[in-house]
Amino acid sequence: MGKQSFFFKIYVSHSLLILFTFLVAGSLFSRQLGIYARNENLSQLDITARSIVDQTTVAASESDNSLLRELYEAYLEQIANTDQSTILVITPTGEVEFSAVPEGQAALRKNAVDAQTLQTLHENAPFSSTGTLGGILPETSYVIGAPCLSSSHELVAYIVVSATASRVNGLLHKVSQIFVVILLITLISALIISWFISARMTHPLKIMAAASREYAAGNFDVRVPEDNRCQEIDELAASFNNMARDLAQLDELTRGFIGNVSHEFKTPMTTIGGFVNGMLDGTIPPQQHEKYLHIISEEVQRLSRMVVRMLDAAKIQSGELILNTAPFDFTEMSSQIILSFEQKILSKKLEVDIDFNDRLMVNGDRDHVFRAVYNLVDNAVKFIDEGGQLRLRAHAEGNFCAFSIENTGAGISPEDISHVFDRFYKTDRSRSQDRTGAGLGLYIVKNIINLHGGDISVRSDGGRTEFSLTLPLMDKKAVANFINSSQGGQ
Repeated sequence: MGKQSFFFKIYVSHSLLILFTFLVAGSLFSRQLGIYARNENLSQLDITARSIVDQTTVAASESDNSLLRELYEAYLEQIANTDQSTILVITPTGEVEFSAVPEGQAALRKNAVDAQTLQTLHENAPFSSTGTLGGILPETSYVIGAPCLSSSHELVAYIVVSATASRVNGLLHKVSQIFVVILLITLISALIISWFISARMTHPLKIMAAASREYAAGNFDVRVPEDNRCQEIDELAASFNNMARDLAQLDELTRGFIGNVSHEFKTPMTTIGGFVNGMLDGTIPPQQHEKYLHIISEEVQRLSRMVVRMLDAAKIQSGELILNTAPFDFTEMSSQIILSFEQKILSKKLEVDIDFNDRLMVNGDRDHVFRAVYNLVDNAVKFIDEGGQLRLRAHAEGNFCAFSIENTGAGISPEDISHVFDRFYKTDRSRSQDRTGAGLGLYIVKNIINLHGGDISVRSDGGRTEFSLTLPLMDKKAVANFINSSQGGQ
């Protein structure tokens, strides 16, 4: 698994975040634990010091009572051993009158405090610090000092209670060790869970990567799960599957297009080659050359039309189809197209119903619109049954020119009707009726109409098929100006 994999990056990010969180939490915990332990220790020492002050006051009031003195000293030694604290009774002159040191702890280094420490005790009573009390204590300790006053409020002694910092730090060290163990166990568990979470998060992406490799190999049947319990990944999976379906459809259409084009190119080229070879080798006599040259000319024109359609489709796809717009009469253009189909209409004995409004002026590329309408009429005449009905309408609907052409016949199936404007799509898969198309005509028609700001639709029901399109009309003032300018030019 490479270091640049998405799984690795997610896992490392999670791990660093978890590690950072634990380090911050551990640091804050250790700091707060140290502060709490120090304050708690000082508080306990203060309570002990106050209790000893009370006992010292009683003992000082009966200084001649030896029994009381012995009980007092035993009491201090018991507290020192129980609390693991050093207790000092310091006279107002700075001498250590009595000391109780816990068992196992080093003895005092001096029996008197220096003048500076004594002054501090006097000025800051009650006294609280961390240190060695001017070098008396054998090691750094937490120190609490309190004055002991007689009933007449005279200073009798200073009571100092201390606990070594090492004892407190030892407790903190043990607690920290336990905390570190807990942190390590929790951290390892979090990293393991993060591993599985990262793997689960990246698993759909791995499936998509594998599916994309299948698509690259031409297998578009693979689908990715869309129930990953993550809205964003589910949306991505749905888009991925939609893309696969579109690619599968495009692949099918492209294959059909290649087959269609190969067939359509092969038929006229074979015809042209056969007739040319026949004229060259004398199989076709000279008196019939003109007849076959006409056939060759028709086949060449057919090839030319196919090439032009494919070029137009390529231009539309790349956005390079250029419109040369100018005002023209849609009614006059449509009438001209109908007249060009007169022979085909008569040969099929069609019943034609035409209803065109006069002067439907449209500002557009007449050649492209001509081709679009011509294609619709050509399809309608081609797929109509003999003796069928052909109905054409062109009229104004608000600011649009609405054109429709309806014919009777087999119609378009519901599964085909949503694809009739797709590239390379042919509704007549058997090619029994349409032997000259490659599935580009209606695709080009739709894009030409859309580029002019119009729309086109189709419906097929009950053996009747109708194509309807709209194109923006010129406003009346622009039409009047155009007519006046045309008449003035004449």
